[in-house]
Amino acid sequence: MTTGSARGGGLLGLIGAIWGVAGLSLVLGRGLFSLMPYVAELPESSFSRLHWAALAASLLFMDYAEGYKGFHLKFSPRAAARALYLRNNPTVVRVVFAPFFCIGFFHATRKRKIVAYSLTTMIILLIVSVRSLPQPWRGIVDAGVLLGLGWGLVSVWIFAAKAFFGKNYAVSPETPEA
Repeated sequence: MTTGSARGGGLLGLIGAIWGVAGLSLVLGRGLFSLMPYVAELPESSFSRLHWAALAASLLFMDYAEGYKGFHLKFSPRAAARALYLRNNPTVVRVVFAPFFCIGFFHATRKRKIVAYSLTTMIILLIVSVRSLPQPWRGIVDAGVLLGLGWGLVSVWIFAAKAFFGKNYAVSPETPEA
């Protein structure tokens, strides 16, 4: 299904789409900002070979799993498709809660909602778990997450640009009628 229909949603749709992408950017940006201090402490830590190996593994794994597979191949194209759908099919509720709509928390297929809520719960549990790690381990894990989130933020912007300025953005928004 092509989500880039000629039918527009007017000013309300434009506001919703911009708010959806901006809200996602704020969420990801806040994550980046909150991780930076722990990663910035790493140069002050004394690293053994195990620490260096763990840092390399964290960076490689999170770059691939979170940045490429999670964001670039799955989340970002879908979030951009949902922002484009919102642009063309606005409602007051969708516009007000546009970032949550773009994530897939509501007006989504059952599968998309399950994925959105499950991943959010898992991320919260991981954040709580990683907080208890001592340095340099916390910084090592956070460095990988920082890389993945950074890729995710840029990826959201790239796919949003493709959705809004390209022709026939053919990614399903996974709405109930899609």
